[in-house]
Amino acid sequence: MKNNEEMIYLHGDIDIKIIEARCMPCMEFISEHVCHCLQNPYVKVYMGEARVACTARVRARSQNPVWNEHFQLPLAHPVDQVRFALRDTEICETKLNAFVPAKKIVTGELIDEWFLVVGTDGPHTAIKLQIKFTPCEINPIYSSGISENFAVERSYFPMRHGGKLTLYQDAHVIDGMLPEIKLEDGRNFEHEKCWEDICHSISEALHLVYIVGWSVYHKVKLVREPSKQLPNGGDLNLGELLKYKAQQGVRVALLVWNDRTSCDNCFIKTKGKMKTHDKETRNFFKHSSVTCVGRMFYSQHQKCVIVDTKGHENNRKITTFIGGLDLCDGRYDTPDHRLYDNNNVFKDDYHNPTLHEGEKGPRQPWHDLHCKIEGPAAYDVLKNFEQRWKKATKNSEFSQFCKRLLGWNDFTLVDINHNSRIASPSTTVPNDDHSLRVSNEDDHENWHVQIFRSVDSASVEGFPKTDIEAKEQNLVYEQKLVIDMSIQMAYIQAIRSARHFIFIENQYFLGSSFAWPTYKKAGAHNLIPMELALKIASKIRSNERFTVYVVIPMWPEGDPKSGPVQEILCWQGETMKMMYRIIAQELKSVQLDNAHPTDYLNFYCLGNRQERHKDESSRQDMDSASEEHGRFMIYVHSKGMIVDDEYVIIGSANINERSMAGYRDTEIATGAYQPYYTWTNKNEHPCGQVYGYRMSIWAEHIGRIESCIKEPKNLECVKYINRVAEDNWKKYTAEQYSPLQGHILKYPVEIDAYGNVKPLPGHEFFPDVGGKVLGNPCMMLPKNLST
Repeated sequence: MKNNEEMIYLHGDIDIKIIEARCMPCMEFISEHVCHCLQNPYVKVYMGEARVACTARVRARSQNPVWNEHFQLPLAHPVDQVRFALRDTEICETKLNAFVPAKKIVTGELIDEWFLVVGTDGPHTAIKLQIKFTPCEINPIYSSGISENFAVERSYFPMRHGGKLTLYQDAHVIDGMLPEIKLEDGRNFEHEKCWEDICHSISEALHLVYIVGWSVYHKVKLVREPSKQLPNGGDLNLGELLKYKAQQGVRVALLVWNDRTSCDNCFIKTKGKMKTHDKETRNFFKHSSVTCVGRMFYSQHQKCVIVDTKGHENNRKITTFIGGLDLCDGRYDTPDHRLYDNNNVFKDDYHNPTLHEGEKGPRQPWHDLHCKIEGPAAYDVLKNFEQRWKKATKNSEFSQFCKRLLGWNDFTLVDINHNSRIASPSTTVPNDDHSLRVSNEDDHENWHVQIFRSVDSASVEGFPKTDIEAKEQNLVYEQKLVIDMSIQMAYIQAIRSARHFIFIENQYFLGSSFAWPTYKKAGAHNLIPMELALKIASKIRSNERFTVYVVIPMWPEGDPKSGPVQEILCWQGETMKMMYRIIAQELKSVQLDNAHPTDYLNFYCLGNRQERHKDESSRQDMDSASEEHGRFMIYVHSKGMIVDDEYVIIGSANINERSMAGYRDTEIATGAYQPYYTWTNKNEHPCGQVYGYRMSIWAEHIGRIESCIKEPKNLECVKYINRVAEDNWKKYTAEQYSPLQGHILKYPVEIDAYGNVKPLPGHEFFPDVGGKVLGNPCMMLPKNLST
């Protein structure tokens, strides 16, 4: 049944309790072949095309099943009604639904009623529901911005105090490459060096080195342009360095994704479609003291390095690195993003998966975000590794027989609770152990740090077994699968709490498919794009300035003409169309005739042009169009968001369903802020480390520091960045070479005043490499892979 009710945006948090049903029909009323009652009934909750909740199956042949399940859900859905679909595992034909009008929910009044179930002949069939909706605008959690006690409550790991966060852009920053950025106290923001710090931390570890990666390549060289003296072993490649540490008695363990399309044995050698080098790396460590374990299913996408480092006095502490950078080929880069230097810095590290075999062209520059965590939150990253390692090593492939066959040694993780030389959490104060803190709460440079994940019970050991226990630990229990989807919860809460601007860099940007103009059933239900659009709309209604800047790659890595890449571009285009339509409608509603949707939301990509020295390469391949023009995109692989220059999220999660659902790709991220440097505490624009980080990234993209970019929400800043990006796009696409100002480019789409999105005229296809800018759906690819 479909009511012709008005569409209403349910934007806020909903509390649903699915209690019981009565007078459920025997199946003889539904199918002439079946004559027994529902065997395993359960309920799914739908907001339009998006399924937002699902109860457990009740194992009872009863016409009056009882669930008593409670859900607390964020909503950002345009709906006329909420559908409760009653289903049975044994009988797929059952089509029983109850409907609750959105106009009844949006009032915020407590609903405690029986609702008629449609699809049966029984007049008394009904389901008992309790529903309470709280709109965003009246929820105190979001109204106070990033307060002193800000935390994502629905998270497995709590907010940790007394921490330290070191922020990185790209794998390395050469001294003097970026301009000075002044912080509040007159100090300069430090442009830190990620891979150099990782190399030193591994080299100086005394007890443990744990690495998790989508790709870990043993041949990669971490330090190529050193800013200080190399440590012992620092001149080795990664594989040799890890063997060297293992020979010193350090426990070295690697957990990598197992690409099933790759093979490396005596008979067959294939790199695999994703070229992760997983088999090569695992074979390299055979018969060594380094233990390397592969993980299948969806992508093992977390990127972590966990080491012990110097702590208080002679003790050691746990330090972790997480973010977007895998320790593999193609990732080393600096803010100048050179296209050529293949005989020196990028020797034996040429990476450009867009070009075909036999084509000569520039390397693909790589831009990424990463961070180092010290203090109590670092131990949460360690716990994540321990949970995942125990699960991975329980698999049958890690049986004693396979250990002997593959040359693995027996391996036990370091038990830091029984190692007096490594600081460990006290069992009496598990959530707030002051002994692990690396800064005092009254220190202006103190950080509050929280760890988030997308992971499920198929990938970690130690998750609870029941729905009650799962909810107590802020996990989702769905049909025997326990899910941690706190990364998406963190993004949602940060967006709702934003007051001035949001800056996002991500490898992918797609979601909220339930509101797309077309392809509403694509299954990309994450709320992030819709939350951004509704945040802007709310600010327009309040007559407040608010701006969202989104930096994405020009196209997803690979051949932009291929079916998979075209489909992802199509979903990305649908996401843009949905967002701009909402903004344009709000501008029309409040009659801001002189305003334009791009005054509030803009998408950018990065690229570079460089004149190549003719004698640099001796390769005999055919020149590609990219080679002839001396240009290529800078691949944006970042997974980060900055809110109001006070809160930062950095991790491995893309903005797509695979990363945000919790039960697909495994991800990890951190959300952090400095309590002293917040709008709430300062009553003015804070200029702490998060501000310095954002300014440093923008200096890289824009090529300089201008006073207007200190206030991103202002229209002056938006106009300036758009002007630079548009000028750079013209220079990038011109036949003749001319240098760019920085690397920021206008994403090649045109937005009109009505929010319509079209390819930039004359640039319907990507320069040199082809492929439609707004993509095409590929009907042969499963949607759960491309979303």
